[in-house]
Amino acid sequence: QVQLVESGGGSVQYGGSLRLSCAASELPATWYSMSWYRQAPGKERELVASIGRTGDMTNYADSVKGRFVISRDNVENTVHLQMSSLIPEDTAVYWCMLLDYQVARVEYWGRGTQVTVSS
Repeated sequence: QVQLVESGGGSVQYGGSLRLSCAASELPATWYSMSWYRQAPGKERELVASIGRTGDMTNYADSVKGRFVISRDNVENTVHLQMSSLIPEDTAVYWCMLLDYQVARVEYWGRGTQVTVSS
């Protein structure tokens, strides 16, 4: 049973930086990707960034390209999201998701961490 724990959320001023971390209790041998999602009040959940198991393939939402960087710490089984030049539109609850295809498509979700950007 994979468990994901997000950390690093908090409040930051406009233009500031914040680093989110997602620690996995274990990484299945067949894991496909790890991603960060977010949802702001009154808006739909959206994909922010994702990274493949090798770390060579990354994807970003257009709204965060050039500002956010996703990376993986192989030793700690942790995925990070370095967020820079934060704007109020980045305010949301951020979730980590691990996608596994060992048997079938399985999604593991963390419980989320709040990010608030003040103007």
